[in-house]
Amino acid sequence: MWKNVGYYNGTMGPLEEMTVPMGDRALYFGDGIYEATCVANRVPFALDDHLDRMYNSLRLLEIPFKMERDQVKAELQKVIDAAEDSPIHFLYWQISRGVAMRNHPFPTDAEPTLLIYVKPHTMKSMDKPYKLISMEDIRFKLCNIKTLNLIPSVLANQRAVEHGCDEAVLHRGSRVTECAHSNISILKDGVLQTAPTDELILPGITRKHLLALAKEHGISVLEKPFSMVELMNADEVIVTSSSALCMKAESIDGIPVGGKDPQRLKFLQDAYLEKFQRETQPK
Repeated sequence: MWKNVGYYNGTMGPLEEMTVPMGDRALYFGDGIYEATCVANRVPFALDDHLDRMYNSLRLLEIPFKMERDQVKAELQKVIDAAEDSPIHFLYWQISRGVAMRNHPFPTDAEPTLLIYVKPHTMKSMDKPYKLISMEDIRFKLCNIKTLNLIPSVLANQRAVEHGCDEAVLHRGSRVTECAHSNISILKDGVLQTAPTDELILPGITRKHLLALAKEHGISVLEKPFSMVELMNADEVIVTSSSALCMKAESIDGIPVGGKDPQRLKFLQDAYLEKFQRETQPK
């Protein structure tokens, strides 16, 4: 077993010692997709949801990945089982179009590559609220695909770090889209509102679960764009991601936000944590 486990096309070992061929199109073009989730008790959370999105991203990028779902699950589990014990692990995997000489058109003789890693992970406490900054969303209009092309998100998150914040909330004009690596929702007058899953946001798995939990417990849900003004005036601002689950935001650009519906927010956080713990019990 290793603390950090790496895998590339069937070869596995310590992550720090793994290498990737220089011809992998992920290196030159970001020509691939990725997924990530947390693992507890060596059980990956919401794996089928992530695989659904993975295969959809592959379809949208026209990557001819032939591995069936059960085999992908088996390879992921192989890497998880090779990791040293930890209360929580972070599981990441990506698929590129393959290895070929650098050329923009799709190669005709390349087979898609599968890269996986697992490392220990500490989930953020949902009791500690986020500080956010706001930035214009300069990404291209394929945000619904979980591609490896993340430079705008990297830059946005770096600006957040430089301002002592946890995340950057992005907007196109007045419309809020999502955060650098999270989805964002609001509570207003008892309604949970989030942007629709169009090409401007990633269809987040945690976002999906949060909406389902709200509906299940009688909280109205609205999938409709909202503005920066509506965000600033929301009763609560909620940031969701697979690695941190359901986080409250307390400020944006140094201005306090939310804090007007703490009971409903805490109810949703507790319901999500219960779902995570229940679905990652040993089988």
